[in-house]
Amino acid sequence: MARSGALASRLVHAIACLACAAPAGLAAAEELRNWFDDPFFAITSAIRDCPLPAGPYITDAERRVQAHHRAERGTTCWLAKACDRPNAYAYDREIGEAIAAAVRERHPFGDTSLWVTVQGRVVYVEGCARSPATAAEVEAFVRTVPNVQQAIANLRTDPAARAPYRLRHPGPVRTTHAP
Repeated sequence: MARSGALASRLVHAIACLACAAPAGLAAAEELRNWFDDPFFAITSAIRDCPLPAGPYITDAERRVQAHHRAERGTTCWLAKACDRPNAYAYDREIGEAIAAAVRERHPFGDTSLWVTVQGRVVYVEGCARSPATAAEVEAFVRTVPNVQQAIANLRTDPAARAPYRLRHPGPVRTTHAP
């Protein structure tokens, strides 16, 4: 009896050690959040099975890495007198709302599935389109919105190809901001 008790104790200890030494891949289940509350929303949804972009959803570790850069980039715009507001990120919500309104009014890019992320006056449009020419059209459309500094469209045009943007990882996700 003592022998089976010792064996059970070693087994419990071994399981506990394995749990403590879990591979780093298990950390991928870490919660993804839109830590900086960047505008992120869909503007079209015509192409089925278009992979959902990661958008502004990042881990806490990624947030810590980005925090310094965002603080520096945000104030540099104002210090360089390129922004009227003291932080480039102060424009983002307004830019997102203007893009959403323009899409509702004009209904462009009907044969696409597109998501918008706005970060520091830079607009990222990610998703799927049928034609490679759509990327240039999307960028030109976004640049018509006041206060947009740069527009970048990363679109998958071949359904068999890998998406040219980071994908949303499985796991818990906080709600998105939709203007």
